[in-house]
Amino acid sequence: MAVSGVNSAGSYVPTASGTESGADKASANLNYDSFLKLLVAQMKNQDPTEPMDSTQQIAQLATFSQVEQTIKTNTNLESLLQRTSLSEANAVIGKTVTSADGKTTGVVKEVKLYSDGIIAVLDTGKELVVGPGVTIK
Repeated sequence: MAVSGVNSAGSYVPTASGTESGADKASANLNYDSFLKLLVAQMKNQDPTEPMDSTQQIAQLATFSQVEQTIKTNTNLESLLQRTSLSEANAVIGKTVTSADGKTTGVVKEVKLYSDGIIAVLDTGKELVVGPGVTIK
């Protein structure tokens, strides 16, 4: 019976970025059970004449743990940014704002919160992006 050659197992290091879509987050949402399944599959498929060094296994576990903590940190940072944005949006309601060029001014009646910033709806019905150069009184 012929057995094909098996290369030593390479390591896979997933990355976490701040621009993950919902599908990316779902695919990156591994837990320790998933890691153990991967580890067992790797051990079953390794070359018995060249077993994986225990140091490599520990390094892979440490890498997995770091990635998991990075994903949790990103989730917490996103939540903090949302709360900060809501607080900033609430702070401008009722204030007088003036655009950077001075052409648009008015009292903020309501705000629209988007992922990339705040848009103030003025009492005149105009909308103004609250950003650099905008004066708030």
